[in-house]
Amino acid sequence: MNSQDVILGMLMKEALTGYEIKQLLENVFSNFYSSSYGTIYPTLTRMEKEGLITKENVPQDGKPNKNLINITPKGRDCFNAYLLAPLEGDRIKKSDFMMRLYFGEFVGYDKVIIWLKQAQEESHTKLDQLLEQYSLYKDEMHPAQIICIQIGIEEYKAKLTTIAEGLVRLEELL
Repeated sequence: MNSQDVILGMLMKEALTGYEIKQLLENVFSNFYSSSYGTIYPTLTRMEKEGLITKENVPQDGKPNKNLINITPKGRDCFNAYLLAPLEGDRIKKSDFMMRLYFGEFVGYDKVIIWLKQAQEESHTKLDQLLEQYSLYKDEMHPAQIICIQIGIEEYKAKLTTIAEGLVRLEELL
């Protein structure tokens, strides 16, 4: 799986702008796919050169024109080939928090507690976002998409439970 596969999948249902693709990557897909903003437009440029997508310049009243990105038949074939290929093993995203936490013995309990509380707050925010997206779109979602969102929700709940238990243990040591 790479950015191209994800973008082609987004375009299977409807044409999107680069901004809309960025929003989907930051919101819906951020739970299970990490992509930097800087890779989106170079990937789109390459995909257009390869004939996987086309861009349509759409005029807007009082606003700059927007580029609507459409998938081509070649792009659909490429995406379908990705879907039919064997599953790849999951890779854990890079996590600065997890790396620092692992080496937390070198900074003391106070600093580790600060990191845990920060991760707890961020995880609550992301869980709330997922729950909101789920409640807004669940009636329009395919059952497979619902399962995907539910897995993300349960992962954040498990992370929050583990952080809360860890905070209790560390605060007892102070």
